[in-house]
Amino acid sequence: MSFCDKTCSEFIEVLSSKAPVPGGGGASALIGAIGMALGNMVGSLTVGKKKYADVEDDIKALMEKSEALMDRLEGLVDKDAEAFEPLAHAYSLPKETEEEKAKKAEVMEKALLAASEAPLEIMETCCEAIELVEEYASKGSRLAVSDAGVAAIALRSALMGASLNVFINTGSMADREKAKELEKKAEDMIDAYGRKAEEIFLEVKRTVQK
Repeated sequence: MSFCDKTCSEFIEVLSSKAPVPGGGGASALIGAIGMALGNMVGSLTVGKKKYADVEDDIKALMEKSEALMDRLEGLVDKDAEAFEPLAHAYSLPKETEEEKAKKAEVMEKALLAASEAPLEIMETCCEAIELVEEYASKGSRLAVSDAGVAAIALRSALMGASLNVFINTGSMADREKAKELEKKAEDMIDAYGRKAEEIFLEVKRTVQK
């Protein structure tokens, strides 16, 4: 059963338990999906309104892209959990002999890389979503602009949360060159899109406080 097929209460219950998954990565993906859904809500409240007829085609295109990103983020809740399983297994491998130590190190390195790639994908998807929310905020119904602001800050939270799941894994990688490459990707997304999401939020805040 997919984690996203659970009720909200069931998901929160398993998230709060000692079960290793879902964890911060899966929670970040779900928060991202919720943020994108709010963007889509702005679109739904804009389409069909005479006042916004001149941007209706743009909004419909945004909504189509939003649906795809929501689906991707929902899928990443499970993908992140699946990526953690080999890592959990690797931690439990014996390391009594030199041969066992070498084997464990090899398995750990592969598992750490896989466990870093899932949250990186969550981050990349959130960046795409933030781009869409920026357009929703500028073109969508003014009656729903606050929802675009909430979408932006939710996606920023998802972006930042997923980054921690990258850094905790790269920090243990033996291949420091690869680790630094992945960390730079994450840092670049935080710098560009964390800032962009914050700017969207602040612009919406100015709009609603007029």
